[in-house]
Amino acid sequence: MTAAATAPDSGAATPTGARVLSQLIQEALDRGDSYQRIADRAVDPESGETVSKPYLQRVVKNPPANPPTVPMMKAIAAALGKPFERVQAATAKQWLMYEATELAGYDEDTRIIVAHLAGQSPADKRRWRRMIEADEQARREIDE
Repeated sequence: MTAAATAPDSGAATPTGARVLSQLIQEALDRGDSYQRIADRAVDPESGETVSKPYLQRVVKNPPANPPTVPMMKAIAAALGKPFERVQAATAKQWLMYEATELAGYDEDTRIIVAHLAGQSPADKRRWRRMIEADEQARREIDE
């Protein structure tokens, strides 16, 4: 059984290591952008909050102890021309060592089941997998 996932941002390599947001900003610099030009574009479209050039430099060179706030992430996303979700995921990975896989094409019940299974023991996960596989097999047999 496979689950659909949202496609990664096209044309960009997935950064490795713990400094994922730092790498997104560095990639813009490597393409010829400057900290100042990025900062000039770094405005949250909803709140108007901005991100300064010195803050961007710290994120790349010596990341602060605390992650950016949601408005700051939105401002960085706007500045980099990336989806907010990409910047949010990069922030979560860099500061919390948390990586999520987004399910696409499913309803909220499916998301709840996946979150529930994440906390289950390996034996319970195997039991759920067998139930799901049995359901898929029954559906295939009915469709034949």
